[in-house]
Amino acid sequence: MSDRRKVREFGKNKQPFRRSSQNYGPKTQPEPTTPTVKYGPTRIGLVGATGLIGTRVIEIASASDEARIVGIARRERRLPDGARMEMFVAEADKWGEVLEAVQPRSLICALGTTMSKVGGDEEAFKAVDQDLVLATAEAAVAAGVPNMVLVSSAGADPMSKNFYLRVKGETEKLASKVGFKRLDILRPGLLRGVREDDFRLVEKLAMIASPIVDPLLPQKWAMYRSIDADIVAEAALGLGMRRAAGRFTHDNEAMKRAAREWRNAVERHAPKEDE
Repeated sequence: MSDRRKVREFGKNKQPFRRSSQNYGPKTQPEPTTPTVKYGPTRIGLVGATGLIGTRVIEIASASDEARIVGIARRERRLPDGARMEMFVAEADKWGEVLEAVQPRSLICALGTTMSKVGGDEEAFKAVDQDLVLATAEAAVAAGVPNMVLVSSAGADPMSKNFYLRVKGETEKLASKVGFKRLDILRPGLLRGVREDDFRLVEKLAMIASPIVDPLLPQKWAMYRSIDADIVAEAALGLGMRRAAGRFTHDNEAMKRAAREWRNAVERHAPKEDE
């Protein structure tokens, strides 16, 4: 973590938020007038930066000049090695003010907890996976953020008998009414990836078994097949830069296509050796 930090007073009650910086990239420039002109990274907001998807979003974005991440969190955390981003630390009720100040092109929401982390308390789980997600979405719209990419779950359904999937489905439905110009909902199956300081035994066992189990799942269960966290992160970044209006839901296969488009864009805009 860089030791360059600034404390600013923000909001009606002059409550401060802290900005931690690591290797600031160039500021976002005006939208290019032709598709062949590249002015600099697109600024993308991120909440849920410390989870598996959030961490990979930061690392992948930092490896190119396509996007620059502006993270917002309630507590200061160690950033991934080599991260080129801004991280603002503020109470959740101040996140809208941060978004209004930094004006990202879109917001990636990877907020979420687990039932084990909240000791099986359904209300505590819902407070994060639904209440905080929706409060953040509403604050983003009020701040003028046009797009949001919401990381949800395969099988999300507001009518599901499964509490986890029901909350995810309800959150998707409510987020669709917040007022974004564009909303992309990602529904990954089992996430493959290394979680720091968050060991999940059942998930780990499922990942080990996934190479055998995935091909055996019938088509109606294909949505639950495992997917690499890097693909979800790449898809989130690529979708966060799109401008066509609407509500779009992406399963594993759709995310793989979006991830390929992201990688192609990075390759197209990468500096040539003779430049």
